[in-house]
Amino acid sequence: MKQGGIWHVLCHMTSINSTAGAEGSDPDLPFMEYLDDNDMVCLKWGFSDLQRQITIKFIVKTTGWIGLGLSPNKDMQGADLVMGGVDSNRTYFKDYYSATNTMPEVDQVQSYTLLSLTESQGETVMTFTRAFQTCDNQDLQITDKPIYLIYAYGTTDEINFHGAQAGAKEINLLNHAPKVTAANGNYMSVTVQNLALPAKDTYYHCKVMQLPPLSTKHHIYQVQPVIEHADLVHHILFYACPANVKTPYDGDCNWQNIGHSCTAVMAGWAVGGGVFELPENTGIPVGGADNGAFFMLQIHYNNPYNESGRTDSSGLRLVHTDQLRKYDVGILTTGVLPYASADYNIPPHAAKFRTYGVCNTSLFSEIIDPVPDLKVFAVMLHTHLAGRAVRVGHFRNGRQIGFLGMEPDYDFNLQHITFLGSIKTIKKGDEIVVECSYNTADRTGVTRMGGSTMDEMCLAFLFFYPRISITTCLSQPNTSHLQFPDGLQNQTEITEYESAVKNLPHIQFAFSNSDFMYYPFGQVRDVMEAPTVPCETNAANHKYRQASLFIVLVWIILM
Repeated sequence: MKQGGIWHVLCHMTSINSTAGAEGSDPDLPFMEYLDDNDMVCLKWGFSDLQRQITIKFIVKTTGWIGLGLSPNKDMQGADLVMGGVDSNRTYFKDYYSATNTMPEVDQVQSYTLLSLTESQGETVMTFTRAFQTCDNQDLQITDKPIYLIYAYGTTDEINFHGAQAGAKEINLLNHAPKVTAANGNYMSVTVQNLALPAKDTYYHCKVMQLPPLSTKHHIYQVQPVIEHADLVHHILFYACPANVKTPYDGDCNWQNIGHSCTAVMAGWAVGGGVFELPENTGIPVGGADNGAFFMLQIHYNNPYNESGRTDSSGLRLVHTDQLRKYDVGILTTGVLPYASADYNIPPHAAKFRTYGVCNTSLFSEIIDPVPDLKVFAVMLHTHLAGRAVRVGHFRNGRQIGFLGMEPDYDFNLQHITFLGSIKTIKKGDEIVVECSYNTADRTGVTRMGGSTMDEMCLAFLFFYPRISITTCLSQPNTSHLQFPDGLQNQTEITEYESAVKNLPHIQFAFSNSDFMYYPFGQVRDVMEAPTVPCETNAANHKYRQASLFIVLVWIILM
């Protein structure tokens, strides 16, 4: 056993896992990484987009002092640090900064708040919080970009030169994407084979198939994209089909036929994504009682130059195991109904136009009973070329309690699955509002909801457990009494039209693979802006900053 092997087990017993967690001692700390090669230094963390605050648990196999810092350059110079420990049952903890590579100095403004500091069984555990943006020029700000985390520790409580007991690792704290290597376990390939693509800008291909027989239930725990032509493949979705789908198919999706039959998304990939590995306590069920069922692979091809003579053999590789995990994972498709029969048009020349889809989970009880609490741990957001931002508001009893996903700078070429900063619970009756923002300033014609890359979509795929039979919860506005105005003259008129459509009754649809329910009078609630804290970088204004933070926290509590 390598050095630290027992410690590796201990850290996992109190953690969630090395990618993102679905269950653990604290669902508010879903991320974990070892900062050293010997698994002696463990970092767990989670964050709140709404409160703009991160919580970190720092665990080191030592009974001396421990220190953790943010660094712009992988070393002490310019670093923002916290150091602490337990000395004869007395705890010590302070915020430091380091202008040089010498002993750091105590920060004039203590921006970190200690939650707990313990020492037992040969390890020291320090848990603290701080704001993403502290407005202190001796602190480094936490953003959705990678940053170096540096660490050091000693064998006594006298803080001095650490020697070899130090290191650094680059981590993106707010958009954590652990490096996942392709597993070599048992897998099933679901791909097309030498598919001759038509010379058209948008083509959806559906392949309905049975999987290799699995007599007992297995869990898919990793999804690997198999992309032959990255310039053609826009996204891939893999669906479970209902019992009435009984024959193979390999052709155009034909949205009035096979493309609408299979709605239960089991796995997916979109441009910019990579290998996706599920949390260690979760898996996507396959085989066993479902042995003999049919599944559908859907691939969206984007061929803007209408090239002919192209073939493709892309798809997915589904890595699975018969060592079952604790929870079955489901994926809930939310947002605006694609290919809406009612018009949901985005006007041209718009610097900003927002569309909305709503899901009221009260509909679920019309299909299944009882409805369990759903634990959401990851999300994949999806629009097309005009998309600029996506937010997924979470409402309970008519009040927004947080976000299930938020991408203020949406990039069409980077559509990956994002693990949430903490595991969110959807209770029966909660509402989910998906808001998508678009820019059509360079377009002269109307943009419609549809399948083409030049059309638009507004979707959020929520990864949750325990799995239920509900697969889809979408809406569309009832525009039958609202005519799309021709020739909107300016952004003010565009915004007024956006508001008029949003405030229409929204027809909501909830689907399982065997049943559906709709409600024609859905309401789209206002999605709050994440609060910001005005501040000055001068430490002399620290009292003002504290007062501002207090006001924001009171505002959040009262919302």
